[in-house]
Amino acid sequence: MATPAQAWRSIAFLGPEGTFSEEALLSVPSLAHAEPVAMATIADCLDAAYRREVDAAFVPIENSIEGTVSASLDHLVFDVELFIQLEHVLDVHLDLLAPAGTDIGDIRRVVSIPVALAQCRRFLQDRLHGVTLVHASSTAEAARLVGEAGADGTGAIAPALAGRLYGLDTIARAVEDHAGNQTRFVLVARGVVPASSGHDRTSLVCFQQADRPGNLHQILGQFAARNLNLTKIESRPTKLGLGDYCFVIELEGHLSDEVVGDCLKELHSKLASVKFLGSYPAFGERGPKEREQIAAARAEADAWLRTLRFRVRHEGDLPG
Repeated sequence: MATPAQAWRSIAFLGPEGTFSEEALLSVPSLAHAEPVAMATIADCLDAAYRREVDAAFVPIENSIEGTVSASLDHLVFDVELFIQLEHVLDVHLDLLAPAGTDIGDIRRVVSIPVALAQCRRFLQDRLHGVTLVHASSTAEAARLVGEAGADGTGAIAPALAGRLYGLDTIARAVEDHAGNQTRFVLVARGVVPASSGHDRTSLVCFQQADRPGNLHQILGQFAARNLNLTKIESRPTKLGLGDYCFVIELEGHLSDEVVGDCLKELHSKLASVKFLGSYPAFGERGPKEREQIAAARAEADAWLRTLRFRVRHEGDLPG
């Protein structure tokens, strides 16, 4: 029987070729068999997966500097019904690219995606103060546009891969403001929740009954009472009116865990609505090793419990 990962024959990503999304997608070994399908926007990626035009979508969800990628999160929360299958984290390095022969002093305009420009504020202020910033739909699209325009004083902030694809030279390397720049991506698909791996994360959205004192405390109390560790919580506007917010929450554990399931059931009974976004293997260098250790510990615990239960005396048994 095919696993979900083997069944994903086509995966949408934010294009064109050369984006960080493509770089991240190609770096996930379990997805190496799939056909990458470039899309113009993040919404296009998610809509294509929801309409089953592709088997899954791979989109950025969070950046270590700029925070949530709202285009991805809001579309998942409000516009489509998709479940997160896995997460992946990519180290992000941005270069200033331009046609051959361009000097940094020649740059009058810089093109990139808004999030990338925001990640390079200090460099732009110190080295390119006063240049015009132009928004593109992706870093690779910025490189493509600059490559097509030729030597006209325009540069692109994009990954080195995009520079190689679109014939641009690197004018300055690693121009991001912070060395620890990372982006977290998620693979999402319809109708499937991955089985528990033993080292999982669960994402959900809590919608309030009404905006009243103690709402957040009531929600967080459900997790605290069960000793569930939250890894992220943020409020998002519901788009229904000013001051109307929902809470996006991530926690350690899996839907199939009894304590997690009990918490979700209680939240669903008390809130206006709870949207489940997925339970999926948590990313990390130690993830596979931790999953192996947890599986071994559970197997040992099961054997221990069976040994104890074997000793339970039943009616009619003789002591001995």
